[in-house]
Parts: sequence; structure tokens; C-alpha cells
Amino acid sequence: QVQLVESGGGLVQPGGSLRLSCAASGIIFRLNVMGWYRQAPGKQRELVASITNGGTTNYADSLKGRFTISRDNANNTVYLQMSSLKPEDTAVYYCNIRWLFVRTYDYWGLGTQVTVSS
Repeated sequence: QVQLVESGGGLVQPGGSLRLSCAASGIIFRLNVMGWYRQAPGKQRELVASITNGGTTNYADSLKGRFTISRDNANNTVYLQMSSLKPEDTAVYYCNIRWLFVRTYDYWGLGTQVTVSS
């Protein structure tokens, strides 16, 4: 079984920054994609950013330039550096890891709340 534990969420003022972390543990296939998704109240979960084990990144178009995803392969940890935060960034942020080996393996963390408010 794979577990994902997120940390780093909290309350921040508009224009501020936060760094989220997510550590994955368990039996993990080396070739994988780790990512961050978010879900605001009343909205569907959406992709924020993802990164492959090789370092290839993918961002939601609306977040490019403000958010940066990175990872530490040795520790199966993914980070999300968020800057110039806006109230509309308020959401629960979820960590995800997935890979394909015969079938698709797809695991989620429990989420961490990010609130942007003055």
C-alpha cells in the first residue's frame, strides 16, 4: 500500500507564499508521476501541476509563473512552491502519485487546506 502525507498548508495573506510538501511511502514504481491537484468549495478537483520522475513538468495554464513544482526522487517527495497567492487559490490541495505497470496505480493524499485571506 502507498501512503501520501501532505504538509505545509495554512492561512496566508494575498500576495504571500506557501510551500507544500508531500511524502510518499510504500512500494512505489520508479517511473511515476507525482502531482498536485486542488478542489475549491463547490468546484471540481483540478490539476495544479505534475512532475515525472525525470523532471518533466506540466502546469495548469492559469498558474504558470506563480507555482513551481519540484521533487526529490530519493525520498519520493514532491513540493509545490506557491507565490503571489490570491483568494481564488483557496482550496484543499491534494497530492497524487500514479504509474503504469501492467495496470494503472493511482494514489491520493488526504489533502491540506490552503486559505488565502486578509
